[in-house]
Amino acid sequence: MQIDRLIAAGVPADNIASEKVSAARAVRPVLEGVLNDLRHGDTLVVYKMDRIARSLIDLIEKMGRIEKAGAGFRSLTEQIDTSTPGGRLIFHVLGALAEFERDLIKERTRTGVKAAMARGVRFGVEPKLSGKQVEQAQKQRDRGDSIRLIASRFGVSHNTIRNWTVGPTRRRIKSR
Repeated sequence: MQIDRLIAAGVPADNIASEKVSAARAVRPVLEGVLNDLRHGDTLVVYKMDRIARSLIDLIEKMGRIEKAGAGFRSLTEQIDTSTPGGRLIFHVLGALAEFERDLIKERTRTGVKAAMARGVRFGVEPKLSGKQVEQAQKQRDRGDSIRLIASRFGVSHNTIRNWTVGPTRRRIKSR
């Protein structure tokens, strides 16, 4: 049905590219090839906008690539054609909505992180050593044990021991 609609819209059958993977997939080699091959004056025609992008933000990114190539875009189902003033207006409205969506996501993420931190949630990689283990490692260093020996006892890298303990001529790099 999609191919029939493209042919009816004037797309030559030998210019139709067909992707065999789902439009929801991140890696779509045929689509990437089509976008890379676009030249000034070309028009990319799709049956429906969801055939080219997985989200509004993804659509805006792909539309930017099309525009940068000097090509146009036309969606048959949504009747958007960027070669017309109305089509360009719709595209810019979609771009503004995508930017608004990105800003909302950033704001919600920042708010969520702040709330989680207020509840005591810690972000980042879990420390390899507990406070008690750091104390034990420091005692072993004070006795003169090598960093590599201490690291093997705790099952961590020598850099972990080096970073969390103080040697005879070193200052503490990290603290709890």
